[in-house]
Amino acid sequence: MPSTKVFVFAPADQSADSHERLGKAGIELTVGKAGWLSPMGDNEDEMAGFAADAAALMGSSIRSSPITRKIMEANPELRIVAKCTVGTDDVDVDAATALGILVTHAPTESNCYGVAEGTVQMILTMMKKARERDAAVKKGVWRDEGLMGSYLGRRASDGYPGITLGILGLGRIGSRVADLFAPWRFRIVACDPYVEDEKFIRHGCEKVDMDTLFRESDIVTIHCDNNKETRRFIGAKQFGAMKKTAILVNAARGQIVDEPELCEALAKGEIGGAAIDAFTDEPLPADSPLRRMGDKVLLSAHMVSSNAGSGIGPGYRWATQSVLHALQGEVPDNVFNPEVIDRWRERFGGRKLLQLNEEIGWNHSYGVPPYQR
Repeated sequence: MPSTKVFVFAPADQSADSHERLGKAGIELTVGKAGWLSPMGDNEDEMAGFAADAAALMGSSIRSSPITRKIMEANPELRIVAKCTVGTDDVDVDAATALGILVTHAPTESNCYGVAEGTVQMILTMMKKARERDAAVKKGVWRDEGLMGSYLGRRASDGYPGITLGILGLGRIGSRVADLFAPWRFRIVACDPYVEDEKFIRHGCEKVDMDTLFRESDIVTIHCDNNKETRRFIGAKQFGAMKKTAILVNAARGQIVDEPELCEALAKGEIGGAAIDAFTDEPLPADSPLRRMGDKVLLSAHMVSSNAGSGIGPGYRWATQSVLHALQGEVPDNVFNPEVIDRWRERFGGRKLLQLNEEIGWNHSYGVPPYQR
């Protein structure tokens, strides 16, 4: 059987375990250049050259040099683009679907649920003024009355209803945030036109439209994909509708929020503050106004999911598993564009490019139960 080639466009397998596993399966790896991860000009032609004889593409985030239609068209027999991250906004998914190519991602619990936990942490840090209190004590100030925090939960003793949390996007992360806050018994509203009503009920959320969510929430937290529909769809209109004390939390993708309009809303006091882990341009430019807004903002370097046992590693192993399945003519369990599956099966179903031995085997530990997909 001739050698099967896989193009690793953005390597992140620091332990080399996944690369070793692919090599034992008889796969020849072509590894991309580190410079592609930074804005270094047009890399499309060079990447297309690497992809020309590859049956699969895999890697981590590469938004500065995205996987375009031209790159995927370089080999008519390309089967899969396997991301080791949850995001696929650096892949032209529409083009992949049109070409009959699977796009898979890796929504590992360690990362998805890490984002949810980080979201809770950012909310509590902002609402309880944890940074400001710490700084005051270190400066010798004791019990500054101006550093009163907000009480989030409902109180039965005096009828305080608690805050209203608005969740934009009730997928894996958004629903986990709702679950983590459920014991606090405050009002949680959510907007997501792509999930069934039963999911709102299951996670204790009141289903509302987007206007209501922005108007009535004390905290708005974003947990939706970055795509053509959501790109920069949160801007001046939404900020103008929010309470002046409200906090915006973005641990999703920077491109979802119109960043200049957010900066203007913060500067004018139209909203109370923002906690941001994802930015339009990354790293955050040195001249960004967000760097000069003090405690109005809580900033994190797109690493809210970075915890021990998380990071790219689990997702890289999952992407490796997806590639092995696809090269065996089998559909992986984490397809991002499921509408292409029937066509893909007609093209590649049962057509094996590998002869796997027991040493390689299958490992299903990276799958997600169907009800969580």
